[in-house]
Amino acid sequence: QVQLVESGGGLVQPGGSLRLSCTTSPYILNYYSIGWFRQVPGKEREGVSCISSSDGSPSYRDSVKGRFTISRDKAKNTVYLQMNSLRPEDTAVYYCAAVYLDSCPGTDIATSLIDSWGQGTQVTVSS
Repeated sequence: QVQLVESGGGLVQPGGSLRLSCTTSPYILNYYSIGWFRQVPGKEREGVSCISSSDGSPSYRDSVKGRFTISRDKAKNTVYLQMNSLRPEDTAVYYCAAVYLDSCPGTDIATSLIDSWGQGTQVTVSS
């Protein structure tokens, strides 16, 4: 099974920044797109961002456009989610996932297209 490991979560004040990391294998980065998702208790998991394996093109949900940036470093086998201008409503457990497609279908990704999930990392935005 594909293994993905997230890190970088924590507590930050509104307006602050965090960078999440998702480390996986070289094979996964070459052949799977990587998505970032988040979930709060009592709500469905939602897609936040995705980076296509084919050309590295990004996708973002509307509420994070202009604030979050997804990128990848193949030398480090890692996908990053840089989160700036954080808001309390960004508070959630963030997960990365390997998506079967080589091109992201936006951020509304069906669960059936997910091969594996990371364990999640908590992001809390609060003063």
